[in-house]
Amino acid sequence: MSGELYRTNLEDELATGIISAARTSLGDTLRSVIYFTPSAFDILYLRQDLYGSRTDARDAKSQLIEFEQAGFSEVPVRTTIARRESDSDIGDYEFTVRFHENGFVVRVLQRDVGVLLTIDSMDVNAFEDAAVAIQRLLHE
Repeated sequence: MSGELYRTNLEDELATGIISAARTSLGDTLRSVIYFTPSAFDILYLRQDLYGSRTDARDAKSQLIEFEQAGFSEVPVRTTIARRESDSDIGDYEFTVRFHENGFVVRVLQRDVGVLLTIDSMDVNAFEDAAVAIQRLLHE
């Protein structure tokens, strides 16, 4: 797929790297990988047993992405607050994991792009591996 086909103008190489990092870290528990900007999103990976079509998936994910796009304004505030805490060594914001009854949503933001992962229930230690690998790809 050519980068011109993405609504976000994502390069194929980066898309492939993000999918690979997520699949390597999270395996078959990975449900979807979505790349987004403040104004658009692309579904990069969708597990075959989910949704009837890409259109159905896009409709289902649009509200979730709209909510997660608010994170672009949240990151600088969280980082500033963490740095102001004189007795705290919490560090800069890295990524968000949202726990749900039957799975997780992981949001990784870097500058003006983000990646959202949806995952079945699993051991939470793999989230950091996936998020750190994706952060490196987005930072390049």
